[in-house]
Amino acid sequence: MTIQLHDTLQGKKVPFEPLKEGEVTMYLCGPTVYNYAHIGNARPAVVFDLLARVLRRHYKLTFARNITDVDDKINAASIETGKPIDEITARYIKAYNDDMGALGVQPPDIEPRATQHIDVMIRMIEKLVDEGFAYEADGHVLFDVDSYDRYGELSKRNLREMIAGSRVEVAPYKKAAHDFVLWKPSTPELPGWDSPWGRGRPGWHIECSAMAEQHLGDTIDIHAGGQDLVFPHHENECAQSACAHDGAPFARYWLHNGFLSIDETKMSKSLGNVLLVHDLVETIPGEVIRLALLGAHYRQPLDWSAETIESARKMLDRLYGAIRGIDVPDEVRAAAKVPEALVAALEDDLNTPKALAEFFALARRLNKASDPAEIESLAAQMYAAGELMGLLSGDPEDWFAGHVEGQLSADEIEAFIEQRNAAKVARDFEKADAIRDRLAEGGVTIQDGREGTTWRRSG
Repeated sequence: MTIQLHDTLQGKKVPFEPLKEGEVTMYLCGPTVYNYAHIGNARPAVVFDLLARVLRRHYKLTFARNITDVDDKINAASIETGKPIDEITARYIKAYNDDMGALGVQPPDIEPRATQHIDVMIRMIEKLVDEGFAYEADGHVLFDVDSYDRYGELSKRNLREMIAGSRVEVAPYKKAAHDFVLWKPSTPELPGWDSPWGRGRPGWHIECSAMAEQHLGDTIDIHAGGQDLVFPHHENECAQSACAHDGAPFARYWLHNGFLSIDETKMSKSLGNVLLVHDLVETIPGEVIRLALLGAHYRQPLDWSAETIESARKMLDRLYGAIRGIDVPDEVRAAAKVPEALVAALEDDLNTPKALAEFFALARRLNKASDPAEIESLAAQMYAAGELMGLLSGDPEDWFAGHVEGQLSADEIEAFIEQRNAAKVARDFEKADAIRDRLAEGGVTIQDGREGTTWRRSG
């Protein structure tokens, strides 16, 4: 089946065909490292990690996810904390990668940092100036939006409407309000680099264009990011890259994930509802967070709530419960294939709700199976599906033994089960039922079977 992707530029789902047969280049806008990543930042990281896994089934993928380590927010954090910029960025780069790793996000093939590509940015800006697409004014270099007649195509915005609706005070060095900064001067206390326009630092938009060009070429196959980046960031990338590359498109396909809200409210510092992944993974298993982020189609809005987490946790209980107690030989797991229907769902513009439905259909088949060979085969397929989706990476027994403050520990649960078994042998069924109820109150469901009593956390 041909992979189908929804291209923001075309506004529809289209067949995916890479520029070079058998190879794919993909760029994802990564973090600005001045603080911990919030759950909204994690959504594109998880979604496009899944896309990378799907693409690698068919293509040689080169996946770049950048680090923005020169930015006014980083400068402000340095001034506020009194810590050197390098110390701040190093801390939050490590934290971001650790936190995303906890969500099953695999490292990109390339993780370029803006500060390591200043020379590439300067060369690109020089070309834009030389060819009349940018101009120098008062120590700044700005992109002349009027020089690019396709500006607004990605975001579906009309330039005249943008100008008419603009209430932003126009800087005196700008020809027009919509012109954007490629280079700006730095005062002595701020980071800066020598350039033809004096000591300064790059604007945000030029960074991604330069890093993508350096590592992936003038035209890349897929550019991905959050919906909030369509305008102005990705629109500006489109314009400057096309002008710097003699009209060649920056990306063949543009993919954007939908917004994330918190309890049906926009996440914002002013409301005090910003949820940091670094904090969430302290109390919520990373796989639960990952599944919660994949539960809705990536282009749709996603509301984050206690119910979202609870639902994802119970879904994983069902998946882990299906493979619990089944020993699958390594060679059988290695040879297992992901069910075609699940793969087809993911190759249809990452339809994760449908893929998960297929995952649970597989789990139901496994739960009903009685033939040992069939059980082994279906369990192996479960693991293969989990590997593709970044799930079921742990041991089932460890999953059900997971303990957080306020929960019964695995040892306590086992002790209660022993007491219940003893009560049943003594035909003290009232006590056995009371123990079952006590476990249920503690969020533990037990099930009696031929092999004895098993348990799982139900909440």
